[in-house]
Amino acid sequence: MKIAILGTRGVPNYYGGFEQFAEFFSVYLAQKGNEVYCYNSHDHPYQEKDFYGVNIIHQYDPEYKLGTFGQFIYDYNCIMDSRERDFDIILQLGYTSNSIWHFLLPKKSIIITNMDGLEWKRTKYSNPVQQFLKFAERLAANSSDFLISDSLGIQKFLKEKYKKNSTYIAYGAYPFSNPDENVLQEYKVEKEKYNMIMARFEPENNLDLVLEGVAMNEDKTPILVIGKHQTKYGEYLKNKFKDHSNIRFMGGIYNLEHLNNLRYFSNLYFHGHSVGGTNPSLLEAMASRALVIAHNNDFNKGILKENSYYFSTPNEVKNILNTIKKNDNLQLVQNNFDAIINEFNWEKINGEYLQLFEECMAKSTKRKQKP
Repeated sequence: MKIAILGTRGVPNYYGGFEQFAEFFSVYLAQKGNEVYCYNSHDHPYQEKDFYGVNIIHQYDPEYKLGTFGQFIYDYNCIMDSRERDFDIILQLGYTSNSIWHFLLPKKSIIITNMDGLEWKRTKYSNPVQQFLKFAERLAANSSDFLISDSLGIQKFLKEKYKKNSTYIAYGAYPFSNPDENVLQEYKVEKEKYNMIMARFEPENNLDLVLEGVAMNEDKTPILVIGKHQTKYGEYLKNKFKDHSNIRFMGGIYNLEHLNNLRYFSNLYFHGHSVGGTNPSLLEAMASRALVIAHNNDFNKGILKENSYYFSTPNEVKNILNTIKKNDNLQLVQNNFDAIINEFNWEKINGEYLQLFEECMAKSTKRKQKP
């Protein structure tokens, strides 16, 4: 099959969840003998035209000049280029800034869209933006040939809201099995004598709530706050907690080996996400044998079940910090690691995507019309 992946800033991953998936899945597809193309922003750090057998197509991305609006132009550029390449399948990762161009997508390509989470619920967006995102979601749901949900909650929502069937395929993670305590020296922490939280700096990821609980606590165990904090919300948090030296804003860390080791050797790993489907950083924490302390919501409970401690308030965070230790909860850690092995491993996820692609090719009349 000739396959394109749209909707990310590109591979290898320097940004987030969809980019990580695109990196793993595109290489997997190429290794299976498919002709694979991934669209990258023109200023992506990786400037080669081939990545382990994946063809890289750089397109102009003015986000660095225009902010979020630039994403719409980037997606437009990618879609217009795709019209010239006769792809069998175009996989769109998300819909936020590309669905308005759905009418420009090549008519003979099969359009498969991973619908991501409920983007319009994110509190960082103003009401007009939230209304636009609902509109974009509806466009994507109705214009795609096939839909993918990465959580059962999203699958249920699409069925109820749009009467659309979707294929449930979760996100994945690779089990981590080679810990190296020497990595900790670079971050000036000691084994199981620090906690951590990793997230984009957005209100619905509850960084503020977790750090409030940390600040209330008399114990001054360090907490590593990992994520790009050069944002308005990031500046707010750094200023708010500037007097708490145990709260360490580390910035974005994209070295997966370092992240895995930091998660593995941490005492408590806080996961504050409250919006979305199967969250990538949650699965990676499970795969790294972290003890996950999660925000109390259905998305997180759907993945972690009884194998986590849950919080909803700063006071609950404070109490967990005072009473919970990783060494006392190794069975929960093992249960989550087993779930990665059995349910959320990348080989299984990649295989399910490839199987879906083959089924879509068999079902669709589009490619049968190909001269």
